[in-house]
Amino acid sequence: MNPGPRAGAEEEVIPMPRTILIASDHGGFALKGALVQALRAADCQIEDLGPDCTGSCDYPVFANKLCQRLLDAGEDGQNGQMLGILVCGTGLGMSMAANRFAGIRAAVCTCEFMARMARAHNNANVLCLGERVIGQGLAQDIARSFLTTNFEGGRHLRRIGQFDPATSTKP
Repeated sequence: MNPGPRAGAEEEVIPMPRTILIASDHGGFALKGALVQALRAADCQIEDLGPDCTGSCDYPVFANKLCQRLLDAGEDGQNGQMLGILVCGTGLGMSMAANRFAGIRAAVCTCEFMARMARAHNNANVLCLGERVIGQGLAQDIARSFLTTNFEGGRHLRRIGQFDPATSTKP
């Protein structure tokens, strides 16, 4: 089930982050291209970190590149001003590689609800998607939900601090 907004609740319009980093491996190349096109059409600033062709490549290389860029952004990479999207065949390999970095909270999401909760409750700063798992339309909806949801902070910040002490005081 994919719960939407509560009945009668006004849906807050949240702007997209200032910069969206995106990368894939060969298994996520086509979906990455579709996401880049859709996000640019929505006037998002995109940094495409590769690859630039469908040739076989190693997902950890591109996950590392995106994560290092996000961490190098400092506070913007932690407060939602800059977010990342990684795409591979399932999203799993990218998430495993990304979550090895302190300060990176990567979430594989297969529906909009997961994407909203990853941001609102877990302050995820990297969305991982699987090209072989979801279609382009759903991927765009998931990305939109992820990119337009703010972290709620509060009790969630305390919990994040228990597994990532480096970010325990960051909103």
